[in-house]
Amino acid sequence: MKRKMMDTLVKWKERASERKPLILNGARQVGKTYLITEFAVQHYQNFVYVNFETNPAIASYFDQDISPKRIIPLLEASSRVRILPRQTLIVFDEVQICERALTSLKYFCEEAHEYPVMAAGSLLGVALNREKYSFPVGKVEIETLHPLDFEEFLWSLGEEALLDEIRNAFAVNTPLPEALHVKALELYQKYLIVGGMPASIREYLKEGKLLLVPDIQNDILNAYISDMAKYATPTESVKIRGAYDSIPTQLAKENKKFQYKLVRKGGTTSIFGIALDWLQASGIVLKCTKVEQGFLPLSAHQDLSSFKLYMSDVGLLTAKSGIPQQAVLSSFGGAAFMGAITENYVAQALQKNGYLLHYWESKSIAEIDFVIQKEGFVIPIEVKAGTHTRSRSLSVYLSKYPSEYSIRVSAKNFGFENHIKSVPLYGVFLL
Repeated sequence: MKRKMMDTLVKWKERASERKPLILNGARQVGKTYLITEFAVQHYQNFVYVNFETNPAIASYFDQDISPKRIIPLLEASSRVRILPRQTLIVFDEVQICERALTSLKYFCEEAHEYPVMAAGSLLGVALNREKYSFPVGKVEIETLHPLDFEEFLWSLGEEALLDEIRNAFAVNTPLPEALHVKALELYQKYLIVGGMPASIREYLKEGKLLLVPDIQNDILNAYISDMAKYATPTESVKIRGAYDSIPTQLAKENKKFQYKLVRKGGTTSIFGIALDWLQASGIVLKCTKVEQGFLPLSAHQDLSSFKLYMSDVGLLTAKSGIPQQAVLSSFGGAAFMGAITENYVAQALQKNGYLLHYWESKSIAEIDFVIQKEGFVIPIEVKAGTHTRSRSLSVYLSKYPSEYSIRVSAKNFGFENHIKSVPLYGVFLL
């Protein structure tokens, strides 16, 4: 599958003398290992792959001296691969399991710059937060791999021509021809079910059927639960799973602000705060924080006690919620919970494009789903699951914080009117 991150990895390779070891972070099963090995095959003469989870014995190489001068010959002996400067990529997978291997990246940066090194970790954020690892600050580059977005999903389906039309319509605010608009909306509905996890897309691509996709997604959800038990204490694991399992319930409310009492009666920040930190550090949830004012910088106006939690992949939310596939495919906005799924989809797309997630609320009488900083402006984004777009919230917001323009995401076609840029649901990846 074509991934946007591949271009980032190629640019990293081309920087040659300026590059540092690269850490590819991301949730489990998001495709890190596949991407790195594909990159290695395409752009290097050979590569050495070390997985500290499946081959824990190799961690003993890092018990003592972790200088590249000592480590490289050991890796050559164990892999039977000659490690050549600039021509062999060294890959450390599940690096969070071996703290000393993570620390060794500092010395590869300082003492063996000619040897390219990549590391990947599914729960690296958890390990760094909880185990207080000696992280090689300033000696590594870090990138985060997210699930495939809608554009990458269309790439996997061979819909490049449709994507070209969508990009052109977005750029000039001109409606897409109706037949293409309908087709793109239908594909968007399928994406809400399949989501962006590579294994789910692979299953869908086999025969173009959605029937078995939930089985794959449930396997992924169960793997996440297993990680909670494996990488947290029994007491913490119960809290983490409780918070995670509450997400569909949290998002089903009209006010989607996260409420601890929905996890457990009497729940508080002190009880569940660490659990939420774990979920966020693992990359399997996205946090959207409330801002009290629509001024730059948004980070200066956050209310850190008020936030919404989304899942990192909309397909996993659809599976976890149990909403019937037909309800997702048959209507726009009519089915219960579709508003939550739509918001999660937009949150996922914005996060993938590098935005910090914020929302705005005014005394519970008006709410803007997302507020972003873009090109020196604060831009409000209103999200609608269907074609009904009448809402007073945007007017209330703009009366307080005038904006260069606003964005309304809905099932309606592209357009621009009254300083509102209309973006159909399938065009969110372009924001």
